[in-house]
Amino acid sequence: MTTGAESTPNWPSAEHVPVDELARRQGVEPPKSLDDLACPELWESDEEYDRFLADLYESRRSGAA
Repeated sequence: MTTGAESTPNWPSAEHVPVDELARRQGVEPPKSLDDLACPELWESDEEYDRFLADLYESRRSGAA
């Protein structure tokens, strides 16, 4: 009989670095506003965005996503 401990990794390891430490090392800071997350140049046109959404919704309906 196993307790499950054998199948779980031993955390933290010598290579493990906590997420907050990785963020500090990389200079990552939380966004100050929702505008910081906006990427208006992401889509070439409204039509391209509409095609993306249609494809996304279709893939979700078909279970592919």
